[in-house]
Amino acid sequence: MHSDHYAPPTTLLGLLQRGRGQGARIAAEDPAAVAELVHGCIRWDWRWDRQVDDRHLYLARLILDLELPVAPVVDFLSGDEDTRDRATGVLELLALGGSEEARRALPDRISEGDGPAPRHPAKRVDPYPDRDNAALLALLRDPGVADGAKTTALLALSLRPPEPELIPLVPALAASDGTRPLPLLGKAVDRLAGQAVPAAREWAASERAWLAEIGFGVLAAHGDENDVPSLLAELERRWVDRSWCGPDDLARGLARFGPEAADAVSLLRRFWLWTPHSYERADYLEALAAMGAAGMAEAYTESLWDCEARARLLGVEHAPDRPDVRDRLARLRDDPMEEPEVRAAAGARLAGAGPGGPAGRPGG
Repeated sequence: MHSDHYAPPTTLLGLLQRGRGQGARIAAEDPAAVAELVHGCIRWDWRWDRQVDDRHLYLARLILDLELPVAPVVDFLSGDEDTRDRATGVLELLALGGSEEARRALPDRISEGDGPAPRHPAKRVDPYPDRDNAALLALLRDPGVADGAKTTALLALSLRPPEPELIPLVPALAASDGTRPLPLLGKAVDRLAGQAVPAAREWAASERAWLAEIGFGVLAAHGDENDVPSLLAELERRWVDRSWCGPDDLARGLARFGPEAADAVSLLRRFWLWTPHSYERADYLEALAAMGAAGMAEAYTESLWDCEARARLLGVEHAPDRPDVRDRLARLRDDPMEEPEVRAAAGARLAGAGPGGPAGRPGG
């Protein structure tokens, strides 16, 4: 769904659509007034990237914490497949959190003690163990070879030690339509690390968007202080274009330079506030901290309510020691719906063993 369909993050609806922690905190001030908004965020999918952007736990927590009616979510089970899947995900978490109404709606889906399922990505193996790099490079140079075979060759190279002979081939490795790179080209280039930096400076200046993006990815990960101005200019361009996928790479790259890249703070704060792609929010937060941005205490505190586990972990580690933070840490520690690593980190912080140092006990 295009970001133009999002309400501004200065509104409660916009905050809830983005899974922002501030939205959850504002909603708690008047639960009865937000029920329709919360249910609407289940009925319609506002995630920018459905594969990685999290919302189920955020929405389930709003329903449970604010004591909102569960019945509308149960009713969504009779909707289309996507709506049914979203409702099921929220109801499963509600059942874990103790909602009998949700448990009755899904009698065969939840067993006592179930928790959030861990993600186990499949391990990739070299598809061409009998071919050396020279053979793979020859295949990539051949204009008569189909995209699929070239992609398989790039997969093999992405699993092997860096192959510098790939560098001069990169500009020619577009897909047949010419508008995008061959799949896995970026992965293969990543293996080259700093070896690709000189060429990447040329790629970044290309009028071909896909090649420029690969170039900036290399510069963000491996460039030096001389590349900061071009990385800043690219970050600003992506803000103007509302390019929500990918600025996290630039943020991580600029964060390497700390306060030397402080000119990026204003842009990064805007991305953190506005992005609908919640998966990237933690990277903006880390970059802002690395650059010494002001207001980090409140940003970390808000992140304790964020929809993304990585953002919540940052909040657990760095939010200031004060009563509302301790109360939230205890909630995260004891919440059966929460991701195991967040529960463990919150418990360690409360016990004084976490990276953020002692936080005492709730009310202590």
